[in-house]
Amino acid sequence: MDKINGYPEEEARSFVQYIYSGRRAGATLTSLFEGYAKQTGRAKGSVRNYYYALLRSTGDERVRALLRGTGLKAGAVHAFSDEETDRVLRAILAEKSKGVSVRRAVLNLAGGDDRLMLRYQNKYRNVLAKQPARIEKLMEECGGARRQVESAIDGLYDRLALSLRRENARLRAKVKKLSEENSRLKRGGKDLRS
Repeated sequence: MDKINGYPEEEARSFVQYIYSGRRAGATLTSLFEGYAKQTGRAKGSVRNYYYALLRSTGDERVRALLRGTGLKAGAVHAFSDEETDRVLRAILAEKSKGVSVRRAVLNLAGGDDRLMLRYQNKYRNVLAKQPARIEKLMEECGGARRQVESAIDGLYDRLALSLRRENARLRAKVKKLSEENSRLKRGGKDLRS
């Protein structure tokens, strides 16, 4: 059985027809990927990846014939610049250092834009997998700022602890004084009853 980019040829044809019909009806690619995944039992991400791989296979005559007349296309790829990559990674790492998950960090960074969030998350995971030294370097940079914050927090904690120790000592002295006074009053009350 012939395959086109990993799908049996017949499934590739029905997939292209499914996407083409859905797009003509006004459905989003995301909803079509999800629908096809449910229909076939494939993972949504796998369906999405197949779609884009198919569109990039312009050297394969079978793929060109399959796509001919459909108007299916992929949007332009907007590559990250090195500066943008470092900015995004620093922001994610700064959030992570506060105990925030990567997913929440990228959602915050993207301002709730799901597409941008996915783009940032994919960039982070890609750099983490392929350039771990870059992540380490940025973590070191973020670590310097983190150490300053931690030092300030430690100083605040020390001042609060000293203040609390002083307050506890004052209260203990007050309780001791009140206990002694209470004892005297109890003794004085016995004297009055006798």
